[in-house]
Amino acid sequence: MKFKDEKPDVHPDKKAKVLPRMILVVALCGFSFYLGGIFCSNRNIVEVENVKDVKKSVQTSKDGTPLQTKSTAFPECTIDYQDYTPCTDPRKWKKYGLHRLTFMERHCPPPFEKKECLVPPPNGYKPPIKWPKSRDECWYRNVPYDWINKQKSNQNWLRKQGEKFLFPGGGTMFPNGVSAYVDHMQDLIPEMKDGTVRTAIDTGCGVASWGGDLLDRGILTVSLAPRDNHEAQVQFALERGIPAILGIISTQRLPFPSNSFDMAHCSRCLIPWTEFGGIYLLEVHRILRPGGFWVLSGPPVNYENHWKGWNTTIGEQRSDYERLQELLTAMCFKLYNKKGDIAVWQKDSDDSCYSKLATPDAYPPKCDDSLEPDSAWYTPLRSCTVAPNPKNAKSDLESIPKWPERLHVTPARIAEVRGGSIGAFKHDGSMWKVRATHYKKLVPAIGTDKIRNVMDMNTVYGGFAAAVIDDPLWVMNVVSSHGVNTLPVVYDRGLIGTYHDWCEAFSTYPRTYDLLHLDGLFTAESHRCDMKYVLLEMDRILRPTGYVIIRESSYFVDSIATIAKNMRWDCREEDTEKGGEKEKILICQKKLWYSSNQTSR
Repeated sequence: MKFKDEKPDVHPDKKAKVLPRMILVVALCGFSFYLGGIFCSNRNIVEVENVKDVKKSVQTSKDGTPLQTKSTAFPECTIDYQDYTPCTDPRKWKKYGLHRLTFMERHCPPPFEKKECLVPPPNGYKPPIKWPKSRDECWYRNVPYDWINKQKSNQNWLRKQGEKFLFPGGGTMFPNGVSAYVDHMQDLIPEMKDGTVRTAIDTGCGVASWGGDLLDRGILTVSLAPRDNHEAQVQFALERGIPAILGIISTQRLPFPSNSFDMAHCSRCLIPWTEFGGIYLLEVHRILRPGGFWVLSGPPVNYENHWKGWNTTIGEQRSDYERLQELLTAMCFKLYNKKGDIAVWQKDSDDSCYSKLATPDAYPPKCDDSLEPDSAWYTPLRSCTVAPNPKNAKSDLESIPKWPERLHVTPARIAEVRGGSIGAFKHDGSMWKVRATHYKKLVPAIGTDKIRNVMDMNTVYGGFAAAVIDDPLWVMNVVSSHGVNTLPVVYDRGLIGTYHDWCEAFSTYPRTYDLLHLDGLFTAESHRCDMKYVLLEMDRILRPTGYVIIRESSYFVDSIATIAKNMRWDCREEDTEKGGEKEKILICQKKLWYSSNQTSR
């Protein structure tokens, strides 16, 4: 709403005659009133309309000016939007090119096409099976997709049995099950056993069985897959309680900082690693920590024994493997180990290799120093190698503390964060321990099997995730693509996360998180985003009966609560652990409801 300035006093000329003076007064008063309507206080406030009484609720802003909101109901989307992913919508694929599968990248709808409706669950939806049982089974009606079941039945990805999907732990390259596959991998990479390897990324993750198995081994994996003809790989992963995100290596960088993952993995993910000058390998190199491992199984590894099953010739596969090895060597990877179907390369942390890339004839060349290595939000892939910064030598895999010690050790890269320091890091950790204890009193479900998939929507150093590290949950830490870059610190602690702009939809399916936490997001972003759409996006990705913890200025809390009520959330306002009126906590729970087949707007 706009606020009108007080009408200024008018002082007419005393020498003027009475009639002209009166006319002048009236004219100036009218003009001042007009100006007051134009030059008013302009705040980014979400306006909603109350369904029941259409009354205006009045609250007080932080400067004492009344903040008025009117509320509106949100209709249900039609049932065909039950798996709606706004920025990776198959309905829009024909608008984008086929080259390098760019149509599968993020293409968000313009503001006038944004949905203002509530995404319904599938008919027959049930609250998800609890962790850890969910790793092996889920309700069929929650992810009702038969195509992937039929196409991958011979590879044991999943199997439909009665009302459930079962996940036997199979995969294209897992003939003896995923556990046997990872056992073999650990024999090749002993660092997977002692806490050296903590964070991993799985490109082309299938139903995330690899990432699920690694959880018991103390390795936290981001499982990555596009929305493609496999339908719902990422949705299956999250329904199982395994970290996952929609994404594809195509023409844009992945939304992660440089030099962050300890290990990257591809198991017959069909990414053409040797094409386009090895540009996809360069992106893996960028996000992999110096000393980190890249693991490949499937073509062209072990081509001698498998080439007949790959619909190719042994000569073609030999040539492809040699080209792969040549490119990896040129990017400062060294073959670390190889046996059977698995090959492992290690990213060099020695500057002597990268210095050779500065020569005129080197390919791929060393990236120009002006290219920001952590720029990863709609940033095009570059045909150059990001060399590790010598100042960050303590962030190499050989130097960084092992898990779990690294969780509480101040990362060296905090020196690159504006305002970052050892003292700030320690204070953040202490603060979030107190806050997490308070949250558990407000939401007793935290720490139980009722909450598994958690998102911290605007973290700084991952303090909330660190404070609940011993609970049976995992946290996706989100750092604003428009804010201070603290995500490298999150990864150096052994946690996972992604860049994101909350003016757009998140890269996940509906109903994939049990708890959303946000601390001051509306204060930080309301000048850029219409908060109504942020709340609708939160509703889309939140599971029915899931929780929201909104820690926010009192200026926003009542308006948020009004909108939340019209999204069918039950909310209550609570004090922070310190009390006071400047900041409040809004605790909300999403209701479980089913579609009544209303037409979407």
